Amino acid sequence: MESRRVVITGIGTINPIGNNIEEYFHSLEKGVSGSGTITAFDPTKFSSRVACEVKNFDPSLHFERKELRKHDRYSQFAMVAATEAVEDAALEFEKLNCERIGVIWASGIGGVQTFYDEVMGWAEGNGNPRFSPFFVPKMISDIAAGHISLKYGLMGPNYGVTSACASSNHAMIDAFNLIRWNKADMIITGGSEAPIIIPAVGGFSSMRALSTRNDDPQHASRPFDKDRDGFVIAEGAGALIFEEYEHAVARGAKIYCEVAGCGMSADAYHMTAPHPEGKGAINSMRLALEDAGLTVADVDYLNAHGTSTPLGDIAEIVAVQSLFGEYAYKMNISSTKSMTGHLLGATAAIEALACIFAITKGIVPPTINVDELDPAIDSKLNLTLGSAQHREVNVAMSNTFGFGGHNSTIVLKKFGL
Repeated sequence: MESRRVVITGIGTINPIGNNIEEYFHSLEKGVSGSGTITAFDPTKFSSRVACEVKNFDPSLHFERKELRKHDRYSQFAMVAATEAVEDAALEFEKLNCERIGVIWASGIGGVQTFYDEVMGWAEGNGNPRFSPFFVPKMISDIAAGHISLKYGLMGPNYGVTSACASSNHAMIDAFNLIRWNKADMIITGGSEAPIIIPAVGGFSSMRALSTRNDDPQHASRPFDKDRDGFVIAEGAGALIFEEYEHAVARGAKIYCEVAGCGMSADAYHMTAPHPEGKGAINSMRLALEDAGLTVADVDYLNAHGTSTPLGDIAEIVAVQSLFGEYAYKMNISSTKSMTGHLLGATAAIEALACIFAITKGIVPPTINVDELDPAIDSKLNLTLGSAQHREVNVAMSNTFGFGGHNSTIVLKKFGL
């Protein structure tokens, strides 16, 4: 069976440095930090009191009151980002075969706020089991995909993907494969997360996974820096319209870029720590390049997973240098988590958008907050430190890795390359 080409024809986002694509791209270019002291709840009892929160978000501007009762915050973000992507792609679903259009959406932990609220309501109540009838459908991590499908009447493949911080890369990979295998013509894909709540922050804090740079929150997310001390938890969503090339051409769609290839692997090493030699990451990147029919010499920009954790950053750089060899010095590398923080299951979606920014604008977003490079990291690598850099980006690669040893890589390339 001949593989079909897949292009990206619409994009949308809401995240800590932009409530839409225009704001996000502007912030990427300017190197804006989205980090600050947590405002969603009183964090004083936690060792980490820092997060990258979405700013100035009023759900009532996007949802009617009755509709809002059905949405956890994570699915609110999903709907906002997906709506922007659909509008950006100028989709008129009444003119399309909706049985061939699907939704594959990711979230690492889904409606955890809803779960927390309902359980605490039970614990603090009078013992009567007065749970909301919306409890289960608001909480489950696949419901965002269902809501998007319902809004637009999309009857193609529809499900949620959960693989920790690799979730939305896996969702995009599934969308890519289903379209090129002729199981669908178009898929709305991406991911959303809303984890800035007491149990999530408390859980990650107890693991010592989060930064405790509480006196300087704007600079807490600092991938590759000598003094990095953990990731900064974040919230938001990213949405992309994946579409079969001929289908896109037939409706006169604008095309941002082409999806070239993907790779997936497992570390099979540790529940939370990466393989120190980056073996799984190497396999994921290698498989993605092979799938794309490209070589290491073709890659212009790598959006690193780069979470700002002591072990993770080093393991990824080890993997990159092992696979790319001398070509590692010829490409740009950056971690946009230095600006956005870590959106867990949604992170790959907004980082794919950062790759689209690099390809379409010829601007590589920076790694900010690096005061002194970790001496274990080769200083000759171009980590795009401090400010954005202009260069032609024909091929961009994005890595995301998750607890459980999940590794995923997606490769995007300039359309017509």
